[in-house]
Amino acid sequence: MSILKRTPLFDFHVAHGGRMVDFAGWEMPVQYRSILDEHKAVRRAAGLFDVSHMGEVDVRGPGALAFLQSLVTNDLAKMTPGRVVYSPMCGETGGVIDDLLVHMRAPGDYFLCINAGNIDKDLAWLRERRAAAPGLDVTLADRSGDTALIAIQGPRAAGIVRSLASGPAVAAALDDLNYYHFATGLTIAGIPCSAVARTGYTGEDGFELYHRPEDAPRFAEALLAAGAPLGLELAGLGARDSLRLEAGFPLHGHEISGDISPLAAGLAWTVKFAKNSDFCGRAALEREARDGSARRVVFFKTGDRRIVRAGAAVIDEAGAPLGTVLSGTLSPILNEAIGSALIDTTALAAGRALLTDIRGAKIALHPVKPPFVALKK
Repeated sequence: MSILKRTPLFDFHVAHGGRMVDFAGWEMPVQYRSILDEHKAVRRAAGLFDVSHMGEVDVRGPGALAFLQSLVTNDLAKMTPGRVVYSPMCGETGGVIDDLLVHMRAPGDYFLCINAGNIDKDLAWLRERRAAAPGLDVTLADRSGDTALIAIQGPRAAGIVRSLASGPAVAAALDDLNYYHFATGLTIAGIPCSAVARTGYTGEDGFELYHRPEDAPRFAEALLAAGAPLGLELAGLGARDSLRLEAGFPLHGHEISGDISPLAAGLAWTVKFAKNSDFCGRAALEREARDGSARRVVFFKTGDRRIVRAGAAVIDEAGAPLGTVLSGTLSPILNEAIGSALIDTTALAAGRALLTDIRGAKIALHPVKPPFVALKK
């Protein structure tokens, strides 16, 4: 039996009543009180998430930009220090190895934030590609083990973090930090942060706070103490998933994967064929863009509270298979089941009805364009 990994906040989670589960080899809190309540708290006020299981990789050297441009589908050429760019990282067939955030500290100095379940795979891929480009002056360093990460998300997140700024200059820096930007050298609640990023994956305003693992418990307690009077609640992986799905954000292994390209996933905006450099998967994606995707990810509502589970078959009125459900949950805001599915493009073009079977009951899946709820950015 494998031993589950733990973040520096494991004892904190247990002390605060977190129900711990195995998530991608990590022992993480799925909820503290109620997923529905935690979800609503994030939309209404703020939620605190431990995302220390995510991976971080430094990419440095004069060849760092060229190296990254050859890996990801988005265009990093116009990045400036302090910017963050979201991008898929594809294999030769155009499938998504992972989706990641690229942070630019300075020219030739970047760090990546990668999905927890893909850390080993991503590092192997990065090192393989690095070995295949011996002429590039670039180094890779896995920082996952010496970095902790707390996300605080929700309409009151900025005020809570600002209240713990170490001084007026830090408060001003937080005020000036735009969406998908980050700052370094800031101290929050007496904790020096290696980076404070205005990013997150809930569809709400907020920050992701990178810091030393040994500071994580004290940092989390300070944020909770400052935020609780304003409605801040601890939130687990359950709420994190329902929030990201309600916002229409893809999750690797669900809406994007080695079998689902960014084009099929509706992420064409992240694939920059016009950028002035080649990238892995380009030829396959150009063919797909030219010929069309055979399957496409659609998001759906049901008008029913019964959750449609991932893996459920999508069928037409005659029972013919049309696709597979990728994600499903109950939207706490809409009070109905929502989800995503991978559907044959020909069926979508023909306007065929999409249904699924839940214990003998046919449930209609109504395609919608996400987000499912109005987001407050």
